[in-house]
Amino acid sequence: MPSSGAVAMISSSELLAGEDEVESCVLKFPDLDLKESVPLTSKPRLKVELDASVRKKYAFAKKKAFALFVKTKEVPATANCPSTICGEGAWWKCCRQMFKDLSSIHRHIATQHVSDIRQQTGLILKQLAAEASTSSNPASVDKAIRLNGPTCNSPEISVRLPDTSHISFDELTSDVGEVLLYYCYCEVKDPERLCIWQKALCQHLHITGKVRIASEGINGTVGGSKAATCLYIEAVLSHPLFRNILCREDFKSSAGGAHCFPGLRVDVFEEIVPMGIDPNKVSYKETGIHMSPQEFHKEVEKYLSQANQAQSDTILLDCRNFYESKIGRFQGSLAPDIRKFSYFPNYVDKNLELFKNKRVLMYCTGGIRCERGSAYLRTKAMCTAVYQLKGGIHKYLEEFPDGFYRGKLFVFDERYALSSNKDVISACRYCGALWDQYRLCSSQHCRQLVLTCLSCREKGFTACCSVCQEKGLQLASRSSSPVLKEECECTDRRQQVPVEYI
Repeated sequence: MPSSGAVAMISSSELLAGEDEVESCVLKFPDLDLKESVPLTSKPRLKVELDASVRKKYAFAKKKAFALFVKTKEVPATANCPSTICGEGAWWKCCRQMFKDLSSIHRHIATQHVSDIRQQTGLILKQLAAEASTSSNPASVDKAIRLNGPTCNSPEISVRLPDTSHISFDELTSDVGEVLLYYCYCEVKDPERLCIWQKALCQHLHITGKVRIASEGINGTVGGSKAATCLYIEAVLSHPLFRNILCREDFKSSAGGAHCFPGLRVDVFEEIVPMGIDPNKVSYKETGIHMSPQEFHKEVEKYLSQANQAQSDTILLDCRNFYESKIGRFQGSLAPDIRKFSYFPNYVDKNLELFKNKRVLMYCTGGIRCERGSAYLRTKAMCTAVYQLKGGIHKYLEEFPDGFYRGKLFVFDERYALSSNKDVISACRYCGALWDQYRLCSSQHCRQLVLTCLSCREKGFTACCSVCQEKGLQLASRSSSPVLKEECECTDRRQQVPVEYI
């Protein structure tokens, strides 16, 4: 049985072991743009152009990628698993299912993880190409490293999966755990490689959640057992990209676990938080001035002590979406009625006079939206100064659970909200009673969150509005019905980008 600390991205020297025929023909690979997300299996023209030897190398890489993926799903022999469930010998766990024989795990991976195998195959092909193009010319090695970064078998990049042999399976997959929230803005030269490592790391530790990777950094919200999240933090902190940038305090944690997310999604995007603007045009490097929770608390206290806040030279600005600020926000804050963060730049553009000659104190959940949100606001040259809460509301509530932030903190997982104080600042959509527990609209076509109290839910008021309630009933009465557009009273009456009146 392989060690649980097996390498996620094996080196090409390991791949070539026992393969006599992988030789000069791999020199053809540098002509292929393997870094781009071009799945070779879906490009008939490309397959025709490849000669037989290169196609053989692709088949070889795919086989290795498949075997590696299976290996990451193998559960160590020391794991505590009843023999009635696992039987004797090796077994595998994937997508919260247990597999007792190789044929069943192979079928599962072949049908459910095609994109994962494709990504890993592309990486292996890239490794083969890099090694083949430099091994015959030692003088070109330095140049290749400068252009493409070190190869995966370099000690600087060969990041191992953490050893879990000392941890029981029950402890590693316990429902009692935590949810981690973190981000890191930094230059990522090879987002695809980082994506593959992150996916292997999360799967190895039975962690779920969402991780966004881009050339500008990484943004993760993941959940798992306490043992799994501790190993995850250690692995991320030890990665060469983050070793001198991230620290343990940059990880915000709250009670939860893998059950807080429906599954795992790790992908490469243009932005690690979707603002809709090219990171090269509005960079995180132009961000506002960071304030610690203590400094921010003092500034908010000073702002709230003013008799006429409307005439103040300061604006306390909430960067989040309306449904977040609806159930919790800082007292005296301006909370834009926007549904997506990608609307924030337009909101700023349409309300420039509001920010003229003002000091702006910005905040969001964990700090990431303020990074580029403050950078965008600064490009308008309207404010006297732009500040942001370091670590976001999450870190503020750790130090001031009963401070100036009132209500609940909205989170993007199946918990919906975290509570640090007993204040309820929102109301039921139907009866107006104080209520702050979100549920999804009961109409299947809708993605709106709705605040409807238990009493109203028992009466059948489970949709976000009467239009959606009616659409839901129409869908339920038909055996086969067309997919209805997400359009109702909630979306019709809300301006996409509101204009504030000064």
